[in-house]
Parts: sequence; C-alpha cells; structure tokens
Amino acid sequence: MRKTSKPEELQAISKQVRRDIVEMITHAKSGHPGGSLSAVEIVVTLFYDVMRHDPANPKWPDRDHFILSKGHAAPVLYSVMAECGYCPKDQLNTLRKLGSMYQGHPDVRFLPALEASTGSLGEGLSIGIGMALAAKLDQRPSRTYVILGDGESQEGQIWEAAMFAGDRGVDNLVCIVDYNHIQLDGFVNDIMPLDPLADKWRSFNWHAIDVDGHNIPALQAAFAEAATIKGKPTALVAHTIKGKGVSFMENNPKFHGIAPTQEEMEKALVELA
Repeated sequence: MRKTSKPEELQAISKQVRRDIVEMITHAKSGHPGGSLSAVEIVVTLFYDVMRHDPANPKWPDRDHFILSKGHAAPVLYSVMAECGYCPKDQLNTLRKLGSMYQGHPDVRFLPALEASTGSLGEGLSIGIGMALAAKLDQRPSRTYVILGDGESQEGQIWEAAMFAGDRGVDNLVCIVDYNHIQLDGFVNDIMPLDPLADKWRSFNWHAIDVDGHNIPALQAAFAEAATIKGKPTALVAHTIKGKGVSFMENNPKFHGIAPTQEEMEKALVELA
C-alpha cells in the first residue's frame, strides 16, 4: 500500500470504499450499510495516514492496533483492509457467504490479519485497553484505536472500561465514537440520549475532542492532537451521518441493517461515481 496524508487522495479512497460497501451488502442481501458508510473517513484516515502498520507483515510487533468494536460495520473494515493489501479485493462480494473470510462480523478464524473478533457490543474498548497496556509493559511504541457505535455506548461495559482506562492513564489509547445518532431501533435520542457525550468522557479522566467525522483534515488534526496527550486516554466524538454518501440512506434508520436492492445499489453507485 502507499500511505498518504493528502486529503484529496484520502477522499478518493473513501469514495471507492463506499462503492465497495454498497456492492458487498447488496450481493450478500443482508448487512449493515448505514453504520459502515458513516465510519468511512475515520477508518480510511487511520489506515492510510495515522496508524503504523504493514500489510506485508500484519503481526509486526510494533504495529498500531485497530479494533472495530461495532463489528456489524465490518464492510468498511474489510474494504479498507482489502484496499491496503491485507486480503483479496476480488472476494469482497462473498460477504456473509458460508465459509467466506468476510464474515458478517470480524472473525480472526477466517481473517487472521484482524486484531480481534468483534461484534458483541460493548467489548471492544476492553480489548483495546488490554492491547494498549500490553504495549506499555513491553515498552513498544504501539498505539491502539477503537471505534465504538453510539448505540453501543449505552452498554455498561463501555463505561466500566472508560473508568479503568482513565484511572490508569492509558495514553496510548484512542477511542472514536461514530456518533451518527441512529441505532438498531431508531434515533439514539428517542431510545437513550448520550449528550453531553464529550463531557461524559472527560468526567472519566479522558481527553475528549469533538470532531466532524467526515472532514478528513479535521480528523487528521484530532488524531495528531491525541498523539500529544500524556497521562490520559483520548476520546474522539466523531459527528457523522448514518448512510453518508448515499442520499436515500442518509439519516434513514431503515438502512441500519437492511441491504439495498439491486435497483437501489445501481442508484447509489451513480451517486458515488
């Protein structure tokens, strides 16, 4: 892969990833397009600009670690990993097929380049804390990045983990909340409101940053700021749009877990051309 910090190149990669997501989920006839599309710029910026990693050596001991705690958004991770060269791009459309390496949720038994099997909501931050603390004990430069969903942030284990990481000053850990305001059953504010979300992280002794999750230069600046913080972990509250990039999916709760039809896919691909 060729890393880049140029926003226009990262945006072009993001557009291709969105096309991959729509095609994968349509072929699977099931999946989670909305939350996959909302996290695109975050994942692309991390893999192509921010993180230390090497697709030719996926278990490099000094690599940074990435955990997709909201594992139902696996299509965005699979697409980016395939674009980077970790896994075959020509098999993306086997998503959710029996025996495919591209399972409905990330599974290291099928795709060993993954850091962890995820998707049982609430657990990813705890996994990330363990990896970050292990790097500190081993005196390695590795940093750990964990993406949470906003609905997932209603899970109690998230806040137990947040309390622990804040108390232990796990400053090589960055948690990104994909705050797209929609969860499985509807709008977050109608189910269990989270605001003021950044202040809640701060109250657990985290450095918190509000950021536009689709603005690549803003994300780059936020990740750079996180790297300077000592003595506490960092939480990025990334304000995003569910279904970003496809007009009829944006802010539409239907597309949390419903696959596009063939006709909808064709319409979406025209918009993403």
